[in-house]
Amino acid sequence: MKRTIKFNLFPKKVGGVLVECRPIRMRVCYAGYRVDFRVGYSIEPEKWNEEEGRVISNTKNRFRQTAGEINKAITACEEQIEAIFTRFELLEKRVPTPAELKTAFDEATGKRTPATEAEESGQPFYKAYAEFMETMGRLNDWTKATYTKFNSLRKHLEAFNKNLTFDEINEVTLQKFITSLHKADLRNTTISKNMSFLRWFLRWAHHKGYNPSNVHETFKPKFKGADGNAKEIIYLEWEELFNLYSFKFPPSRSSLEAVRDVFCFCCFTGLRYSDVAKLRRSDVKKDYISVVTQKTVDGLIIELNKYSRAILKKYENIGLPNDKALPVISNVKMNEHLKVMGEMAGIDEPTRVVYFKGNVRHEEVLPKYALLTTHCGRRTFIINALRLGVPAEVIMKWTGHSDYKAMKPYIKIVDKLKVAEMDKFNKFPIPRKKGK
Repeated sequence: MKRTIKFNLFPKKVGGVLVECRPIRMRVCYAGYRVDFRVGYSIEPEKWNEEEGRVISNTKNRFRQTAGEINKAITACEEQIEAIFTRFELLEKRVPTPAELKTAFDEATGKRTPATEAEESGQPFYKAYAEFMETMGRLNDWTKATYTKFNSLRKHLEAFNKNLTFDEINEVTLQKFITSLHKADLRNTTISKNMSFLRWFLRWAHHKGYNPSNVHETFKPKFKGADGNAKEIIYLEWEELFNLYSFKFPPSRSSLEAVRDVFCFCCFTGLRYSDVAKLRRSDVKKDYISVVTQKTVDGLIIELNKYSRAILKKYENIGLPNDKALPVISNVKMNEHLKVMGEMAGIDEPTRVVYFKGNVRHEEVLPKYALLTTHCGRRTFIINALRLGVPAEVIMKWTGHSDYKAMKPYIKIVDKLKVAEMDKFNKFPIPRKKGK
């Protein structure tokens, strides 16, 4: 859904009256429509940067509101509009009318309380599901990937029973639903995630009074291989990382260089794709980057090393949209390019992948480049940091992990590597004594 979002000031006269401190306007253009919104702040024209659509730093308006406060509100408005378009793209699969866009924006900013179809019609199961996605998506600032996952779950539910009601939700029904997922040839890890999403929805519906059952609290099936113990953590060894970092792409594939740089930046900082994608130049300080993570909304300070600093410097004078610090493309495209550049750079170590479908164990051996994704950058950072002797507590401050549970798989890998390294002493030849 193509659109442009620009911020400027309302005309000098409002209602025929000359205004010195002019209201800030957000103008959204899409599908032949032009819709204006008030940001809720005003500023004098001489303190406004028309090109950037922001208030000039270190200034205040006549109400003593700072540039930082106003610019933060502008960014929040932009993010709300983008989230609304995303919901219409993924949930409604259509273009919103200007009235719908204004209503959704007012609801998102607290100017209007939503009265949903689901509330008005006695809460049919799927209308409640739509309300859950709309409400939780807004409150938790879901990404497109999260909307896609919940849309996928809905399709599986509808394939199972398109007339499903809350009265039918019990352990027998849920077990039959799991059986239908097995028949759809899904891996146990995927089924386990879908069931955790479904329990989240049922718990929400129970608190809202729509779902009379508490089966979401009592029904907790086990899925073989879904606990993460059998899952191979894909990461780059230190040598592989530096081979990729310094790799010279041929002129015909020069576009891969930017993808490589963004991926390596994640390898040297531990950032998720969602966070590097929204990293702005204003987030980059002299010796560190300051980010609020999209997934967990944690405020993180991540110190820069010479490699991450060099990558940022490479793009500091290149014009990028929305003042972004790095040339990040879509996650899907980046994952595709990672596999290509990994193969070109010789990252082809045979890697075993184990997964379960029901009780059947499956095993595949693939070259490592075929398994590369953006999240491998974060894993690479954690494992190499542990191998370098950085305390886990420090790494958790950089990555935002709140407890050791998520760190255990990485620590286990490093412990295995330590055992292998120590075993080299056992294989070292014993020198012969002189004269013997």
